[in-house]
Amino acid sequence: MTWSTVALLLVVVTAGILRWRRPAWYWMTFGVTFAALRVLVRYASVMDACGLTVPPSRWRLSLARMTNRPAPESRPPRILRMRPTRTGLVLRLKLRPGQDAFDVAAATDRLRHSFGMYGVTSRELRSGVVELRMTGYDVLKRVQMPANTDRASMRVPVALREDGSVHYRDYRAIPHGLTLGATESGKSVYQRNLVAGLAPMDVALVGIDCKQGVELFPLARRFSALADNPDTAAELLDGLVAHMENVYQLIRAHQRITVGVPDAEIAADIWDLPDDIRPTPIVVLVDEVAELALFATKDEEKRRDRIITALVRLAQLGRAAGIYLEICGQRFGSELGKGITMLRAQLTGRTTHRVNDETSANMAFGDISPDAVLAAIQIPADARGVAVAGDSTGGWARIRAPHTTLRQAVNICNRHADRTPDLPELAPFRPAIAGVIPAPAPLSKAEPATA
Repeated sequence: MTWSTVALLLVVVTAGILRWRRPAWYWMTFGVTFAALRVLVRYASVMDACGLTVPPSRWRLSLARMTNRPAPESRPPRILRMRPTRTGLVLRLKLRPGQDAFDVAAATDRLRHSFGMYGVTSRELRSGVVELRMTGYDVLKRVQMPANTDRASMRVPVALREDGSVHYRDYRAIPHGLTLGATESGKSVYQRNLVAGLAPMDVALVGIDCKQGVELFPLARRFSALADNPDTAAELLDGLVAHMENVYQLIRAHQRITVGVPDAEIAADIWDLPDDIRPTPIVVLVDEVAELALFATKDEEKRRDRIITALVRLAQLGRAAGIYLEICGQRFGSELGKGITMLRAQLTGRTTHRVNDETSANMAFGDISPDAVLAAIQIPADARGVAVAGDSTGGWARIRAPHTTLRQAVNICNRHADRTPDLPELAPFRPAIAGVIPAPAPLSKAEPATA
């Protein structure tokens, strides 16, 4: 056996091991080259088989008859650019006259099989130009966020999309969001990534966790206000409404509506104010909204109406005052009482993890996209963290947040605890972090050990 044969065998074995154990490494070393060659060689025949070609024009047929040449073949979309990425390939196609972007979107599953890729998605960039994003392996199986992400004000890289791109939670573009999912579906990990991404930013975090604070209170050093029961939550939301009214008074005082001021410089929200007087934006995280909406007595019903009314007011009016809602729950339907559907209508961003029934998925995407509902109910039980993200435009994508432990999130919040702002209206709800309250009684029936 020659050295060249041994070397070739070692390369083949290495490629097989990488493809099995480290698909991302295999893609960067071997897969991207093989995939690019496969796409270029098969492109014309695949497009013809998928019905993505157009017959030759009349002048080309006339020219072929005049010159006594064979009739020209049908033409596929022209490749404007092929760009390799760390997860796949990106093809930018120029459509031929008579072709439609919907035809390309409808053929993505056939293109996936024909080119031997793991997944293919398409989106229209502009009239006549379509982008195909192909993934070479399952990027959601083991999520690895890229080292460099596009970080901006109130824009958090929170998960990875199935096409290999980064999913951002952009509060400037989508002020309020709703996250649904059954128990053990990955909502807590998604929320931790959100808090960890917001912690280094100049933003105030306000939390409502009615599970006695077990989810959010470990992150208390980075929170300006926290509530662990519905009574405290009602008072906290009233404080937020008062803060919102004070911010609007500040904006009114600095609108600068004079003849000499250009229209673009007239203040209409906090982002139009000068940096030295701009109030700190606030992100309100509600861990389980059902605990705020359920009631058993008349007094609890009054408290519930007070809470939902405050949430609706913040959802309708809070954006200009820099108040953004992030509401989580297992269900979010009309059975939670009046005002719930009004609140849901204001929550533009929708993220749904695994749900137990189709009705729960309809609560998030029924008024947006039927395809997103189908994708949400198909998430398997063993795929914790996989979710479907969409918005009111009808667009949606499968995403998965990287696994972040509670200790990692706590360390990030503690590292940026100096960025926690003090809000006068919410000062009574600032979490006390001096010590840990001991348990009032043993949690087991075993006798305590004696010295």
